[in-house]
Amino acid sequence: MTRVLHPIAGGLAFSLIVVFFSATLISELFGSVEMVTAVKTAIPWGFLVLIPAMAGVGGTGLVRAKGRRGGLLGKKARRMRWIALNGLLVLVPSALFLADRARDGLFDTAFYAVQGVELVAGATNIILIGLSIREGLRLSGRLRPRRTTGRA
Repeated sequence: MTRVLHPIAGGLAFSLIVVFFSATLISELFGSVEMVTAVKTAIPWGFLVLIPAMAGVGGTGLVRAKGRRGGLLGKKARRMRWIALNGLLVLVPSALFLADRARDGLFDTAFYAVQGVELVAGATNIILIGLSIREGLRLSGRLRPRRTTGRA
């Protein structure tokens, strides 16, 4: 069962983070104040799906690893800690702050400073999760390991 649930939860979590990030960029670069407000106030509602999906990825990953910590599994486990810390300590508080400010129409220096931090942290998590997905595909045999030519 974890063989099916792990990639589904991971794909869902990754997709939501990409949607949050993309919607933020598009609304900030091309949208109106109303659009930015709609995006910033909608993102925390997405946590109702994202947080259980991330917990599902972590839980099923632990079950699938069966206590092994070496190689790609060790890399995935260490990376997951950083992804979780970044999400819980930076992304969630930032999103809640930005939603509150946007709802009140406060698009000030603090809003844009936190928005910048959130975008960097979001891009970081997208990259880290993408690397974990790649390694998961390698572990499952769906992606061939990278070959080195041995040339200098």
